Amino acid sequence: MRYRTLGRTGVQVSSLALGAMNFGAIGRTTQDEATAIVDAALEGGVNLIDTADMYGAGESEEMVGKAIAGRRDDIVLATKACMPMSDEPNHRGASRRWLVTELDNSLRRLGVDHVDLYQIHRWDPATSDEETLSALTDLQRAGKIRYFGSSTFPAYRIVQAQWAAREHRLGRYVTEQPSYSVLQRGIESHVLPVAEEYGLGVLVWSPLASGWLSGAVRAGREIATHRSAVLPERFDTSLPANRARIDAVERLAEVADGAGLTMIQLALGFVTAHPAVTSALIGPRTLDHLHAQLAAADTVLSADVLDAVDAVVAPGTDLAAHEKFDTPPALLDASLRRR
Repeated sequence: MRYRTLGRTGVQVSSLALGAMNFGAIGRTTQDEATAIVDAALEGGVNLIDTADMYGAGESEEMVGKAIAGRRDDIVLATKACMPMSDEPNHRGASRRWLVTELDNSLRRLGVDHVDLYQIHRWDPATSDEETLSALTDLQRAGKIRYFGSSTFPAYRIVQAQWAAREHRLGRYVTEQPSYSVLQRGIESHVLPVAEEYGLGVLVWSPLASGWLSGAVRAGREIATHRSAVLPERFDTSLPANRARIDAVERLAEVADGAGLTMIQLALGFVTAHPAVTSALIGPRTLDHLHAQLAAADTVLSADVLDAVDAVVAPGTDLAAHEKFDTPPALLDASLRRR
């Protein structure tokens, strides 16, 4: 396992981090299975675990808390808030009122007195940067969080938050957590340059593109992954975007074979090769998934392999832009860009 500095914090984190979204009902993972995955990940050198309050309506945090009991100090623990936690309109968002309440809920579920990284899960257009950053700064000063970051923010919102922190003399986001994979490279043209400019740590999610790059999705085969059962439209190969993805996967498989790599090694080696990326979040549902992904921990792609990847999916290109949460709405809805 390789270790990198998380932005400018001085904290050392593993280049592969454990994402816990699949713990619980979402991934049909039991507590014993989740604990075994955490055990194996830590043994493999992973030291960063990332979860969120809304994963299984708090279930993931509870399972992570039980799995790490007795070894909290050896783990960089991250969670997130902002997404709806009930039908109550104020049980969501990035207001001071909700963040103060929900952090206490997360700490209780995790069974800890602080988290190392508290992230705003999505940009909240209803709340000012000053309001959110002021609340996060106070929570940091209270010792409940060590650092705070953003997740899936558009590049201009990342910049705006940095300016707001400077203007109001508040703590700033020190990390960003965007979606990034060989098939979704749009952030190379905006988010990653901004992250480098401001010295942010970058923890990328979905580096296997929801299973498209796991090796289980190939042309001519029935797609029967867990994610395809949950989101069938994302794997319907009658749709143009999905046809483009399956074509790219076939070409990438040839690149991987030629380099003596698995698809997972190619996919994870690709995202961790970018100088702006600190860690790639892997989200295994089983121990077998975890071991296949940990096998990429030391993968370093040669320049020839990276050039071959660029020839399949051009830098800065999203093959399914409609699935990106940071795409400006006006690019997807013509009515928003018409007078």
